[in-house]
Amino acid sequence: MKRTHVYTGSPWESIVGYSRAIRVGNTIAVAGTTAMKDGKIVGINDPYEQTKFILQTITYALEEVDANLSHVIRTRMYVTDISNWEAIGKAHGEFFQHIQPVATMVEVQALIDPDLLVEIEVDAIVP
Repeated sequence: MKRTHVYTGSPWESIVGYSRAIRVGNTIAVAGTTAMKDGKIVGINDPYEQTKFILQTITYALEEVDANLSHVIRTRMYVTDISNWEAIGKAHGEFFQHIQPVATMVEVQALIDPDLLVEIEVDAIVP
């Protein structure tokens, strides 16, 4: 089966050796995505803004492999402070209100930078 990789230019992609997304057949996996742009954090101290930025990045990655958010079947949200769940959930709902994938949100001790509050990964299937 054909394997298509998506890269967003993050310096971590080449250092760590990963793709933002991979499509194999009709299945797509999008790597854990944070609110980083050009080496800077978007939405410092704002979990809502970070979540919106992350979901916009994920949307781009899906589009690069001929998919869109309607194909998402699962989201996983890793958050550094679970008390931010409402702000994160609000942004998630703005993108997925009508799609309603299965979703998991868990609190983690830390992400790769202390100013990152959220990391999200998704799985999608294109019919």
